[in-house]
Amino acid sequence: MAPLQKKSSKTKRKKKKTKKFKKRSSKEVTLVPVEPRTGETDWWDSFWHKNSTAPGYSVPTDEAEGFKYFFRMSQSTFEYICSLVREDLISRPPSGLINIEGRLLSVEKQVAIALRRLASGESQVLVGAAFGVGQSTVSQVTWRFIEALEERARHHLNWPDFDRMQEIKHGFEVSYGLPNCCGAVDATHVMMTLPAVQTSDDWCDQEKNYSMLLQGIVDHEMRFIDMVTGLPGGMTYSRLLKCSTIFKLTENGDRLNGNVRTLGGGDVIREYIVGGHSYPLLPWLMTPYEGNSISSAQSIFNHKHGPVRFLAVRALSLLKGSWRILSKVMWRPDKRKLPSIILTCCLLHNIIIDCEDTLHPDVALSGHHDSGYREQHCKQVDPAGKAMRENLCKHLQHAKQLHVHGSSDVL
Repeated sequence: MAPLQKKSSKTKRKKKKTKKFKKRSSKEVTLVPVEPRTGETDWWDSFWHKNSTAPGYSVPTDEAEGFKYFFRMSQSTFEYICSLVREDLISRPPSGLINIEGRLLSVEKQVAIALRRLASGESQVLVGAAFGVGQSTVSQVTWRFIEALEERARHHLNWPDFDRMQEIKHGFEVSYGLPNCCGAVDATHVMMTLPAVQTSDDWCDQEKNYSMLLQGIVDHEMRFIDMVTGLPGGMTYSRLLKCSTIFKLTENGDRLNGNVRTLGGGDVIREYIVGGHSYPLLPWLMTPYEGNSISSAQSIFNHKHGPVRFLAVRALSLLKGSWRILSKVMWRPDKRKLPSIILTCCLLHNIIIDCEDTLHPDVALSGHHDSGYREQHCKQVDPAGKAMRENLCKHLQHAKQLHVHGSSDVL
């Protein structure tokens, strides 16, 4: 019985200590002053003074451009993002989120820390040093921001309604000559290192890197209108497509099911998206013709198809160039949380476009968004997709002939 009595007294002492600690902790939190709402620009003045001339950065001398250099957006867009997440960041317990002066971080400073972490891809230690906070604070702030934006900014990334889709189709036809086109699709790898216990052939991709895939469909303004992520890099793009919601909905007739275009000869063009050689040719997914012996009509199709497909390539290059955390090799990320980081970057990409903001000209990756990866080739050809592409091919050849003859008449 004696040992049991000893254990019981120890337990009591432990409970007592725990109570004291909890009481002391809550008391300390209540005494920490919150940075006043009127002093929200203080964080920027301090950050700018400390980092605008720091070695390793090519910061514009103009402060407005410098803000955009560090955070990928104008101050007005930044303020809009703060308004989206303010309630969540204020309502959550502070949990020790204080600066070196012992004051709680303002919402603006929290958003700035998170954006800088996502934009630079630098370590939490370096980002923390730039703001005068510790590594754990950067980690907490960034994750809180990601959770909040994922919840509050969903309306910036959704499949277009009927009216919006009409605008998109009009945009593609006017700018690129493709009728009834609803978007362009491409995919990219987000590379990571994994602990030995988590490594598997599924996550090891064709270039022997561990990676997670992101597939995005963009409109004529390079806005993401659909995305899927979370799947392992060992998948082919065609397999990734078939695992996506867009594939299932379209195959069931619930998406890309709007008005068809009937051509002069009675041929029909349904709604579709375009993709590269990595994707199968389907009735709703148009891929380019391959080979050296393609006809002149097929060449015209490829000539129209290429720039539209490149919009998706360009969008992913901008995404990974703006939010460099996606273009660097992530160190042992939580594979359950990584999709949220990727989605947040896509939301930020769209918000910048929706706010009619402009990106800093040097943010896009100088090369391909998947530099070092060879293009995959999918040989799957759906007969209905082949017929649909032939209809488009005839339409584009006819349109070109009319344009040529029309130009001759004018001359």
